[in-house]
Amino acid sequence: MNIKDYTIEQLEKLSKEIRDKILDTVSQNGGHLSSTLGATDLIVAMHYVFDCTQDPFIFDVSHQSYAHKLLTDRWESFDTLRQFGGISGYTKPKESPYDYYVAGHSSTSISLAVGAAKAIALKNESDSRVPVVLIGDGSMSAGMVYEALNELGDRKYPTVIILNDNEMSIAKPIGAISRYLSQHMASPFYQKLKRKTEKLLEHLPEGATYMAKRFEESFKLITPGILFEELGIEYIGPIDGHDFEALIKALKIAKNLKKPVIVHTQTTKGKGYEIAQGQKEHWHGVSPFDRASGKSNTSSSKPSATSIFGNKLLELAKSNEKIVGVTAAMPSGTGMNIPMEVFPQRFWDVAIAEQHAVTSVGALAKEGFKPFCAIYSTFLQRGFDQIIHDVCLMDLPVVFAIDRAGIVGEDGETHQGAFDISYLRPIPNMTLLAPYNPTTFALALEFAAIYQHPCAIRYPRGAFMGSDAPSIPYALGVGQILYEGNGEVALIGYGNGVGRAMNTAGYLNFEPAIVDLRFVKPLDVALLKVLSQRYTKWFIFSDSAKIGGVGAAIVEAIHQHAIKGVEVVSFEYEDSFVTHGNTTLVEESMGLLPSQLARTIEKRLDKIKKP
Repeated sequence: MNIKDYTIEQLEKLSKEIRDKILDTVSQNGGHLSSTLGATDLIVAMHYVFDCTQDPFIFDVSHQSYAHKLLTDRWESFDTLRQFGGISGYTKPKESPYDYYVAGHSSTSISLAVGAAKAIALKNESDSRVPVVLIGDGSMSAGMVYEALNELGDRKYPTVIILNDNEMSIAKPIGAISRYLSQHMASPFYQKLKRKTEKLLEHLPEGATYMAKRFEESFKLITPGILFEELGIEYIGPIDGHDFEALIKALKIAKNLKKPVIVHTQTTKGKGYEIAQGQKEHWHGVSPFDRASGKSNTSSSKPSATSIFGNKLLELAKSNEKIVGVTAAMPSGTGMNIPMEVFPQRFWDVAIAEQHAVTSVGALAKEGFKPFCAIYSTFLQRGFDQIIHDVCLMDLPVVFAIDRAGIVGEDGETHQGAFDISYLRPIPNMTLLAPYNPTTFALALEFAAIYQHPCAIRYPRGAFMGSDAPSIPYALGVGQILYEGNGEVALIGYGNGVGRAMNTAGYLNFEPAIVDLRFVKPLDVALLKVLSQRYTKWFIFSDSAKIGGVGAAIVEAIHQHAIKGVEVVSFEYEDSFVTHGNTTLVEESMGLLPSQLARTIEKRLDKIKKP
């Protein structure tokens, strides 16, 4: 959509139409809402001043990029947002040439911009192209941002960074930087100075405007600009992120400077939707809801694994004052908000800073505390080195509570919890366990609370698939046969895979054994040997990547311990990224629904029986 000739009134009308389209779609499909509504005017102004066919438009996380999608030939397809086979909720170059880069994790945008700026300089295209970044204040809590700014300020590549400051990230903003940005700009002295300077600017000729702006910024000891100026980055702002005239003027100045520039904007989350406006975490990401009332259209009779974790952790913390906890900007998303409300001095949100979170809990463990570090599977990837270097190397008793393990549905490739088993299993001193229902989750947490080595517990988004079965307390490296079979087949499950195995068994024309593996490291080798004496066809169920996963661990054990006469088939994820969409539809496309798995098993057994 070409909006270069639009008037201010037309831009404002367009923004309202975009917000209405976003509200209609997200209320039907679910998605990211408040940040997207707040960033709409910024994105419209970006498209007015810059050229997305030439300039790399780089959205940090990119959950707030819906307006960009609507402005780049996806208005008609926008109704398929986050649906299976539809458009992604994040930027995706395979979807559109106007999406510069895949994004879904925070704080990568400025590093991407530095790389793009280097390439533009090497190709002698600096006169016609400039990287444009849109980054939220929440992403400014991660160290990667400052690594990128440090180099950018030194090399001075032309880059425009739009800082979307809404005084909130996903949850309540955490840290000195967030307080610095919000408190200083709101101080009476700064606001009075800003008003006087603006009046002065009204009476200056156009050529003197920028010098006057620099004069205002010379007072940077009382403005947010000092943070960026000291890094060698030019600073403009703060600007009202919903004032098109001010936005366009600031972005044009930034573009023409041919230097790295921060344009600091202030926006309101939920802009244009009164129910969500000014709210915090609840409206960041939403399930389908009634637009008129704001009430959710979805409900579940089963407790979520997240709520089970939060409530059980609170129970454990009440009986053991050494139990502490950390999460990285996801208190309600991980259930950590439940103990945080009761023990705010023992449970902390450290902002979007997974590396810092992991290292900090290592020190807590060294000091004699029992830390629980609750992070989504996909985000724990960001703390991989710290898990090795700062926890496992010293064999410190940290519990990693890995939420969103397995397919998470509509968020897609960047958020699927596929890889945690594969990347944690090779680490010395690390123990891996997984429950399959509320009862075993409580037992697993009780085990972890007294375990004196690093361990990681994985569990799914939403409710467990598994039903109740007789359960025993957890003991290190000990699995459990839940049901004996009447043939040669054993369905071996790990975590939520146990529930999938149970559901699959219901479609079979015979009774298989069902096994709760419980631990994938260490494996229960004694149990495997017992199984091999009766069951020779093993089918592995785990919501995880096949390479380096549960099936691989079992095959390794079979060879290492000379277990004979067993055939192993794994139903873990193949070597590809898992797409977005309704979880049932995604699993169906992968052949992972219980009915499909049952047919696969029966066909495989029939093939074996034929001469």
